[in-house]
Amino acid sequence: MKHFTPKEAFQYLDEHPDALFIDVRSEMEFLFVGHPAGALHVSWNDGADWEVNPHFVGEVKKLAGHTAHRPLVLICRSGNRSQDAGRALEQAGFTQVFNVQHGFEGELDDTHHRSALTGWRCEGLPWEQC
Repeated sequence: MKHFTPKEAFQYLDEHPDALFIDVRSEMEFLFVGHPAGALHVSWNDGADWEVNPHFVGEVKKLAGHTAHRPLVLICRSGNRSQDAGRALEQAGFTQVFNVQHGFEGELDDTHHRSALTGWRCEGLPWEQC
């Protein structure tokens, strides 16, 4: 799996319109915290027990048109869940999986807030909120 900074991911997605940009956070995060403009949503884990979505790989396969060679760019809150999701996709045969380092919100700052030090929003990249 390769890793991009948020700005590198944005540039890659611009240069590769066939790539899928997938936000793997929970549905609540995607809807209420916001998400990168144009990102598709497939939760890696969600629900009260934070269980891994047993249909994750299948849902991504469907979005990818059942081809393992379509580029996939994954993002989560801080870049950790998307790495786990990316490993699962690689194990399922996907060959072009990219993780966005620092994710959508980035790391916590000294006052325990996100989006101030790193991440998609901190970099001023396009995002939207439902």
